[in-house]
Amino acid sequence: MDYIFNGVREALKIILSGDAEFVAIVGVSLLIASISTTLAALSGIPCGVLVAHKRFSGRDAVITVLNTFMSLPTVVVGLMVYSFLSRRGPCGSLGLLYTRTAMVIGQWILAFPIVAGLTVAAVSGLDERIHPTALSLGADPAQGFRIFLHEARFGILAALVAGFGRVFAEVGVSMMLGGNIRGYTRNITTAIALETSKGEFALAIALGLVLLSVALAINVLFGLFRRKSL
Repeated sequence: MDYIFNGVREALKIILSGDAEFVAIVGVSLLIASISTTLAALSGIPCGVLVAHKRFSGRDAVITVLNTFMSLPTVVVGLMVYSFLSRRGPCGSLGLLYTRTAMVIGQWILAFPIVAGLTVAAVSGLDERIHPTALSLGADPAQGFRIFLHEARFGILAALVAGFGRVFAEVGVSMMLGGNIRGYTRNITTAIALETSKGEFALAIALGLVLLSVALAINVLFGLFRRKSL
C-alpha cells in the first residue's frame, strides 16, 4: 500500500508545482477534445434536429444506427481511421497519421453519434404544439423554430457534455492515431497507460486526478446552468 500513498503524494506535488510535461499533456487533451466536440456539435446537432423534426423514409433506421454507434469501441474507430490514413490507405498521401488532426478525426467520429443521438432524443421529447403555438402568437417560422429548440437546450447541452466526456477519456483512438508522441500527441489517457507500464505511478495518478476533476467540473457547471435557467 505504501507505493499508492507515495504515488498520491508525488502526484499532488506534480500538480501543485505546475510541472511542464504535466501541463503539456493536459493541454493536448483539452485542445483535441474541445476541437472534436465542437466539430461534433456543428455536425451532430443539426443532424439530430433534422432526424427528430422531419418524417422521412428510413428515419427509424437512421436512429437505430445513431444509437448503435453511440457505443462504438474506440479501438474499432482507431482501426478504421488508421486504415484510411496509413501509407497504404486511400488518404495516406496526406500524411495525417500520428498527428493531432488524425486524433481530432477519430474523436469526432466517436462524439458525433452521441451528440446527434441525444439531440434526437431531446428534440423528440418536446411537445409538438410549441412551434405552432409560437406561430399563432405572431412569431415567424424561424423564430418559432428557435423557440422550439430553446425548449430542448438542456438536452442538447447534455449531449455536448456526454460527447466531450466520451472523447476526453478515450484511449484507443489517441494511441492508434496519435502515436503518443511526447509534446505533440501525448494526452492524458495515453500518458497514463505509458507511465503505468513503466511503473511510474506519480504522473499517472496526477493525470487521473485531472480526468476526474474535469469530469466533475463540467457536470457541476451543467447543473448550475440548469438551475439558473429554470
